[in-house]
Amino acid sequence: MSLPGQKMYVVTSPDLVQKIQKQPKILAFAPIEAKFANQVCGTSAKACEILMKNINGDHGEWGLSIESYEAMRIALNPGPSLDDMNRLMMGHVAAALDNLIPEKQEIARINLFQWARKTISMATTYSVYGNLNPFRNKAVLESFWRFEEDMMSLLVGFAPSITARRGVQGRKVVAEAFEDYFTHEGHKEASVLVQKRYETSARNGVSVPDISRYEVGAAIAMLANTAPAVFWIILLVYSNPDLLSDIRTEIEAATVRKTDAGRAGSSNSLDITILKKTCPLLASTFQEVLRYRSIGTSVRQVMEDTVLAEQYLLRKGSMIQMPSRVIHSDPSIWGSDVDEFKPRRFMREAKEKTSTSSKAASAAAFRAFGGGTTLCPGRHFATNEILAVFAMFIMQYDMAPVDGGEFTLPTTSKTNVTTVIMEPDVDIEVEVSKRKGYEHESWSFSLESSGDIFAVVVEDRSDNDS
Repeated sequence: MSLPGQKMYVVTSPDLVQKIQKQPKILAFAPIEAKFANQVCGTSAKACEILMKNINGDHGEWGLSIESYEAMRIALNPGPSLDDMNRLMMGHVAAALDNLIPEKQEIARINLFQWARKTISMATTYSVYGNLNPFRNKAVLESFWRFEEDMMSLLVGFAPSITARRGVQGRKVVAEAFEDYFTHEGHKEASVLVQKRYETSARNGVSVPDISRYEVGAAIAMLANTAPAVFWIILLVYSNPDLLSDIRTEIEAATVRKTDAGRAGSSNSLDITILKKTCPLLASTFQEVLRYRSIGTSVRQVMEDTVLAEQYLLRKGSMIQMPSRVIHSDPSIWGSDVDEFKPRRFMREAKEKTSTSSKAASAAAFRAFGGGTTLCPGRHFATNEILAVFAMFIMQYDMAPVDGGEFTLPTTSKTNVTTVIMEPDVDIEVEVSKRKGYEHESWSFSLESSGDIFAVVVEDRSDNDS
């Protein structure tokens, strides 16, 4: 595909995608990411210069970009620092769900996407930024979402002060809140992730105002896709009563239940680590939601002429696109039912099917978290958060459309092109009530060590079995 002044290669073969990912310096993401970060975050010329130093690692494993990614990878890998974030996140999720229905009321009406966005925003940002979390200020959070809505205009970069005025102003408010946060050393009481990211930037000579601007961009990666994923998994599962019942049964079998003398109901504890190990339908449904609703595109820049798979000549300076939506919608990969939501698609027994209508799920073709050296470092935290909200929601509450009819899926044509998970064009208003037969039950989270990796992408599989 030829564009004005630019040649573009569109790759939709999982085999070719994997070959591209194995050449991260020749077919590089870092230069594109740096340009994106500087343009969207509005950083100074000095910060841009620092970020571009050794951007592709041609002179060794140093420089702001390389060191920042490594710091994030270490902090977000399964282990003690991720466990700390998970526990704080789950505490906020549990509180949000406990307070979903106001006291002395039996039913609550909520806008599902708005509720998911608020719940995810608070749970995530408190677990990452600690008690001085800048997003605890409602005005800052609202400004962030105005910034996110104008991302495309900011990315294009044509007169953003005019074409993306709301986004520019929103970015300014959030960046100033972060500058105040770092000036008052809020990061010293925050997660290892924020501490390491700040230390890396400061060590490379980035000023506090520019660290704050980059942090606005980092917040997009943390918040923009998790909320719509929660929205879709709840809506799709409640749209299928049999599936809802099966997943509830699976989760209940993994729940630790205690009966307290003198108390009407039981105390129930959900351990996310245990759920991921023992609930294959829950895990498969989660992956299928991401396949069914993802829209992200991986991009690379060709740094020198190279031949891909001994067949395709890629010219220096050209771009590569690897659209997950095309790959996730390919019937030759997934079967003739590719356009349908099939919650059991990723279960092991589904892989043994011989029917051509629903092919075995291909690990290499699952692109919801990207892949290769640019695989999303926050995938483990995001997975835990989505499953925590979803599992606790369906175990505590029944949900129905306000009009008493059936659920319908909203369109997604207005989705921000910079996001990975589709956003609904309109919100869905629902009625939520305590689950029948469980009105007096109490629920809480527990967490085993997350040292074991829950492998949803091929890179996390020790045997690379697809």
